Order: sequence, then structure tokens, then C-alpha cells
Amino acid sequence: MVKVIGISFYNANRIYYFSPGKLNIKLGDNVIVETERGVQYGKAVTDILDMPKEKVFLPLKDVVRIANEKDEKANNKNTRDAEKALIYAKDLVEKENLEMKLFEASYTFDRKKLIFKFIADERVDFRELAKLLAAKYKTRIELRQIGVRDKSKEIGGLGPCGRPLCCSEFLTNFNSVSINMAKNQGIALNPTKINGACGRLLCCLGYEDETYSYYKDKFPKIGEMVEVNGIKGRVSELNILAGNYKIKVSDTEEITAEVDLDGSNK
Repeated sequence: MVKVIGISFYNANRIYYFSPGKLNIKLGDNVIVETERGVQYGKAVTDILDMPKEKVFLPLKDVVRIANEKDEKANNKNTRDAEKALIYAKDLVEKENLEMKLFEASYTFDRKKLIFKFIADERVDFRELAKLLAAKYKTRIELRQIGVRDKSKEIGGLGPCGRPLCCSEFLTNFNSVSINMAKNQGIALNPTKINGACGRLLCCLGYEDETYSYYKDKFPKIGEMVEVNGIKGRVSELNILAGNYKIKVSDTEEITAEVDLDGSNK
């Protein structure tokens, strides 16, 4: 077991684990940490935890210090300056006629890097934009293209279920989601029903796909001719969660057959 502290950074819900060292860090404390992207200002979103070594990436980086009042003021200035930089950069994008949409800018705590995030349908040649920004702000400029799913993750919102978006709550990686998952679950292929806030297929389609696939194998296929209790007909509808399916016997008559856990007809 190793002692860790969970840290979250500006406008992100993902938790990163650091070593608290000898610091008495508590949930809610603001901290200064060294990351692969530079020195960052973050917030402790857990208390100090004992975590199995196999669940963290070793070696852990140490928390530099608990943030003080001076650090807080510096971070607030960085945030204000980054907001102004975003407005300036958007104007440059328009002037340069670049097919990209900037939506976030942030400084590393030490101001050695100014990071812009953007979305675009295709690859964008932003070299001239980077030069103009570097000349203006006298620091290293990083332009980071992200997908629409990542944007939804950062912005957040409510899903069709009425709850906060999974990506902004707990998902750290986006697994592949296919249209076959919606078909497998008998969901109408209506974009307003199966697409999320990002415009892509709902991540939650993958949550139960394995279960649906397992039980669907126990059912006959839609359109298949079957005989149940001496009655013949064609399968017209499956209700996998309820464990039954409908058989169309004639133009005006349908019957319902059930499937037990072993997949046999009742």
C-alpha cells in the first residue's frame, strides 16, 4: 500500500494521484504540484488514502506544497490573463481564417506555458497562429486539439436520463461505442435518442451491451418462424429485459412466449 492524495486541476474532473510526502493535506486544500506539463495549481479532492501499488502509476510525483495566499492570488491572475488570451486568440483565428474553434485557455502555474484547447473537423495548420501568440505572450504556446467527447467532458451538462453526463462525472477513458449496441438493445435508431450531448453515440450504450448480448443468444431472431405450444408464427418483437418475445400468428393475432434462464421456451 502507498499513501496518495487525489488532485484535480482547473476545469477537469479527472483525479490524478500524487504522493503527499510529509504534508498534512486535507480534502479541499489547494496545492502546488509538479506535473509532466509543468507546475500546476490544483485542489485535493480526497483525503490522504492508502492505495494498492497496482492501482497507481509509480513513481508518484510529490506535492510541492500546500498553496498559500500568494499562490492563490497568482492562480487567480493566471486565470484572468488566460481568459483575455482566449479572446485575443479567437480574434486571430478569425483573421487567419482557420477552421478551428478555441474554447479554453490556461496557464501553467509558473506561466512557462500557455495552453489552448480547440476542436476541428480536420487537421489544422496552426503554426502561424502559434508564432503570433508566442510573440504576444512571450511564453511557450501549446495548441491542443481534442475531440467533441472531450469537450463535453470538460463542459459538462445533463444527459437524457436527467443526471450529469457520465464523462464529466466519472469516465476517464472513452471506450468504443457502435450502432450495433443500440440495435442489440432494441433501441430506435433515432439520433435524438441514441446520441449524447457531444453528438456521438451515448457512452452508456456500452454499459449493458455484454448483458444484452448474453441473453439475446437465448432468444430466437426477429423474423424467425417458431412453434410454441403447438402454435406457429413469426417472431415480431423481443423484450430481453422482460424475458419474453412476441410471435405474430396472423395479421390480427399475436401471442407472447417467455424465455427462462436456460433459454428454453415456455
